[in-house]
Amino acid sequence: MAPVLIYNLFPRLIGAMSLWQSHIDRAKGMGFNWLYINPISYSGFSGSLYSVKDYYRVNPLFLDDRGGSDEEQMKRMIRSIHSQGMKVMFDLVINHTAVDSVLVPLHPDWYARKPDGSIKNPQVWEGDKLVTTWGDLAEIDNEHSRDRDKLWAYWDALISWNQSMGVDGFRCDAAYQVPLSLWHYLIPRAKARDKNVGFFAETLGCEVGDVIALADAGFDYTFNSSKWWDFKEPWCLKQYSECAPHAPSISFAESHDTLRLAQEVNGNMAAMKMFYLFSALFSSAVLMTLGFEFGFQKRVNVVRTMPSDWETPSFDISDFIREVNSLKVSHRVFLEEGAIVQIFQSNPKVIALQKSTKDGTQRALFVFNLDKRWHQGVNLSLCELLSSPLKKIHDISIDYALEIAPERLDYQLRPNQMMVWIASD
Repeated sequence: MAPVLIYNLFPRLIGAMSLWQSHIDRAKGMGFNWLYINPISYSGFSGSLYSVKDYYRVNPLFLDDRGGSDEEQMKRMIRSIHSQGMKVMFDLVINHTAVDSVLVPLHPDWYARKPDGSIKNPQVWEGDKLVTTWGDLAEIDNEHSRDRDKLWAYWDALISWNQSMGVDGFRCDAAYQVPLSLWHYLIPRAKARDKNVGFFAETLGCEVGDVIALADAGFDYTFNSSKWWDFKEPWCLKQYSECAPHAPSISFAESHDTLRLAQEVNGNMAAMKMFYLFSALFSSAVLMTLGFEFGFQKRVNVVRTMPSDWETPSFDISDFIREVNSLKVSHRVFLEEGAIVQIFQSNPKVIALQKSTKDGTQRALFVFNLDKRWHQGVNLSLCELLSSPLKKIHDISIDYALEIAPERLDYQLRPNQMMVWIASD
């Protein structure tokens, strides 16, 4: 699969599909080659994007009254994305539907049931403590349904229909909550129709074994948890190394499920740049949410967000993001899930990571200052960490790059500055 750089076009924030063109153009201009669109299907009573009432109708929020049928408007939107040379990724939500879905009366045997026979609502537990019950959702029984063959055929037909609309890939919501046997059934059938169709497993919160099992079930990419790494504890690099042999992963500095990064860093533009650069170079693929480039701070919500929530930009780092994306696709080491080693040095405010290609022929070094307020010093041997006598070392940092690479880097990093070095022939 070609490089994967994903822009999440969150539909509730921008309204009708007929109004999306400027956002599509901006994503293209920043170098993204995939547009990931959260569910635009007709929602149930709650209005949540992830509470699907009818998979074959479009949510009225995203339709133009004078734009033609649902299918016509959807195809027009997809064509406009394809015309920019980008691919389209839709959410695939098959572990639950809206509790008022059109499927409930038609196929009652497709749903999990409580002891009293009523439809089961998905729940979130922490140990033996119930955290949340999703009252607007009905849990699908993909594993034990008495009508399982027809249920699975329905999902296959849904994927096929989306492919016929022009959808190029699927982010599979809560993929770990769907039986592996179902993925083994669906993914090969979709790839038989289009060998290039992409499957992306939403795996946040999964055990490593579950991530590996999903990768082995045919997923092209999984999501990693580097967004939550404190750059101290070993879990992130450990998970990365265990999952890397099975499937490449996607990093992100924020997503539609998290707080806005600009809110977390109090609008600090340097921190925004550093965390995007880190997420883009850490793993094979990267995802960015609409509004990140403008420093939006209001968290998007799958039920309540509306176009009126569009914020006045605090800044515009679109040019920086374009340069980062260009840097990523220009060097193989940033497109592979090669080994990453943390280089420990005396200053705890400075993090150094060495990343290699899988075959070890290319090596990069990331050095970044976690301090948001003060300069911090670093002293590292670039030659020892990056180079053999036959290779040259280059500073390929986006900001403040040094023209000449010293044998030893003795440098005062600006607040949240990130330097990127690479050894090449």
